[in-house]
Amino acid sequence: MQRFAVAAMKLIGWRVLYKPLPGPRGVIVVYPHTSNWDFVVGVFAMWAIGMPFHFIAKSSLFEGITGATVGRLVRYLGGEPVERNASTGAIARLAERINRADWYWLAITPEGTRSQRPYWRSGFYHIALAARIPVGCAYFDFSKKEIGLVDYLPLSGDADQDMAAIGAILHNIQGCRPEKASPIQLRPED
Repeated sequence: MQRFAVAAMKLIGWRVLYKPLPGPRGVIVVYPHTSNWDFVVGVFAMWAIGMPFHFIAKSSLFEGITGATVGRLVRYLGGEPVERNASTGAIARLAERINRADWYWLAITPEGTRSQRPYWRSGFYHIALAARIPVGCAYFDFSKKEIGLVDYLPLSGDADQDMAAIGAILHNIQGCRPEKASPIQLRPED
């Protein structure tokens, strides 16, 4: 699968930049998330790198007729359901699952949607702090046809400082629909 994915990425003109993971567990923020193409490019990049990343997706993809079709594929690719609009204890459960595993890297699109929002959802940050794991910064740059995962940060617990560091890494990235990219900031009360 890895050779196929590398060849497919080259064929469509994309390149993957990758620096080895700093350890067996972590959270990866994937930015920007402005199109369904992000998922397709991301899956091929995951295969090209040869790493079985986990990711979370809205729970409706795993329910009903969609769950019986698309949900099975998403789960096979590493997807796990999360209820986005309710407090269900997902952060504590994911942090615990990550720490119990020998190897577990969880990719999250902190924008939470393909539409522009005024802030990022803070789940990735709280998971990383609770599990005491680093955050990797992955990006889709459609202007360069480049996907990268080369920067990893330990979190300090100072959200303003940590978000400034993440923003410095991801500041000039252009998604498929640049106007839909959300600013790299958490909601003030988070």
